[in-house]
Amino acid sequence: MSETATLIGEITEDAIHRLVDTFYGKVRADPELAPIFHRAIPGDWEPHLATMRAFWSSVMLTSGRYKGNPMIKHMRLDGMKPQLFTRWLALFGETCTELFEPEIGDAFRIKAARIAESLQLGLFYKPGQPWPPTMA
Repeated sequence: MSETATLIGEITEDAIHRLVDTFYGKVRADPELAPIFHRAIPGDWEPHLATMRAFWSSVMLTSGRYKGNPMIKHMRLDGMKPQLFTRWLALFGETCTELFEPEIGDAFRIKAARIAESLQLGLFYKPGQPWPPTMA
């Protein structure tokens, strides 16, 4: 069995639940990210957390639970800037370090970095302009 298969076998729905809830607790308190998320989710956070649990279950366990379109959701966010992905990844990585052994945390971080890059390209890439965009 490959090392990746072994790592995936150790990632559980309970672990994903803890990661999502802990991470979004940090997001809601973060001075850079909280305003954007509070505008997008002004009330009950549970539906968003359930969606994110399904998303990460689909990403890490190939469960097929998530049926949405992350790109369209992020296009609608007021105040999104490329540099916010750096902050998002920092908080996500910090949470992975707190909750998991290094191999499991790294598996989540690698997926998160790929997802962030894909979203950044979809949201901010403009042909003929430098990439990554300047952080103005």
